Amino acid sequence: MTLAAVLVASALTRAEIIERFKAPPATKVDGLVQVVADCPADMRREYQGPVAGFAADICRVLYGALREKPRRFNEPGIVIHIGEARTNIADIVVREAEHFSGERFTRIYVPAPAFADTDALRIAVARAFYRSVRNEEITGEEAARIVREADPRLKADFSYREIDRWLKGEKVEGDDREMMRLYRSVIVPGTARQSDVLRFAARLYLYPPTFDAPFCGRYFCASFDDALKWAKDDPRIRLAAFAKASEVVLFGGGRSEELYKAAEAYSEFLMELGRFSKSPEELLKLLDEADTKLNIAMETARLAEQGEQRK
Repeated sequence: MTLAAVLVASALTRAEIIERFKAPPATKVDGLVQVVADCPADMRREYQGPVAGFAADICRVLYGALREKPRRFNEPGIVIHIGEARTNIADIVVREAEHFSGERFTRIYVPAPAFADTDALRIAVARAFYRSVRNEEITGEEAARIVREADPRLKADFSYREIDRWLKGEKVEGDDREMMRLYRSVIVPGTARQSDVLRFAARLYLYPPTFDAPFCGRYFCASFDDALKWAKDDPRIRLAAFAKASEVVLFGGGRSEELYKAAEAYSEFLMELGRFSKSPEELLKLLDEADTKLNIAMETARLAEQGEQRK
């Protein structure tokens, strides 16, 4: 939506018209990005800065990926117009244009900034960046991949989404071997998301050496609680606990400190279950301590993700 269209549609007062024309655009990245707020003052204060920062961050990441220093633009190559719509319009409209000098640039219209599709806006900015900085035309898919590979956080988000889709049986970019490798990998060293903690928890089971010989003659898997109850009747459970003790440390390693502490606690429980020299009460206490640490890891991951979403 252009400023002229806004003025006609909204029947603005003379004072409002003057106020909007006087409102300065936000310029970023040595003149490459310009954000014009075709909206009331309250929306301009709330959205112009964040939208400008969002676009500028994308451009800086792309400059870094290309190993290029930002160059000065006398005329902006990316012009983003923020509209005044307050309804849930997620659309992003892109138009190629030229300055009076003949230099090409891209107009990006964000009719309703509160509801804008950030993925679509990111792709639009990336394509506009390549058009102005590299004089290259790239597709939306290429833009999404380039930005993702250049931004570690976006790459991690994509990896987690791909794992979730793969586990649901949906179509993903990699084959099963690649997805299994990704599933087992540490996506962000030193960090655990809630999905990492949940996948760790899903591995907290013991299995008999062969499927034709279940534990106690009838159980094909055992939770750690059940293993504690059945270990006296089937010594193979204690052997499985020994083997699992080293595995859980690997499952929880490389991610958050809280998850690693939980993994160590489960490993200690499994080692003691394998030895079977402690009383059931002592073993249950070790398991409860491990469960508590796992809950702490989950809560820490939840709070961390909330903090990331607010950024």
